[in-house]
Amino acid sequence: MRQNNNHAFVNQLLVCLLVSFGFGGSIGVGLVWMRYQITVTAKAHRANQANLEEVKRRLDATATIVETEQGFEALTKRNNEWQLGLVPATDAQVVRVTEDPVMRLARRRDTNLFNDGFVPVTFRVAQGN
Repeated sequence: MRQNNNHAFVNQLLVCLLVSFGFGGSIGVGLVWMRYQITVTAKAHRANQANLEEVKRRLDATATIVETEQGFEALTKRNNEWQLGLVPATDAQVVRVTEDPVMRLARRRDTNLFNDGFVPVTFRVAQGN
């Protein structure tokens, strides 16, 4: 007795269609989820940018206030208001630095880098026969 192969072919075709629909559907869901994640990330990025701009604006405003308070007129006014009795520095008290200040500070920091706490160590080596 010979069985009909048409049912086997239809079953294979049906399984292939179901697998391809499942695969295509999972790809579609993955794409929708990925676009949603891109949108969420973009919103968070925009919020961070807005916060950064606000912080920069406040920092600039604070820097402006500090600069105005460090002016000669403002300092003289505060000196007179609070009766501090401070006088401007004389030329003998002012030290002018003509070299790069970063390199100068680095050189000052590193002067005793290899000399601090240096203790010579001596040891004996035993020779074997």
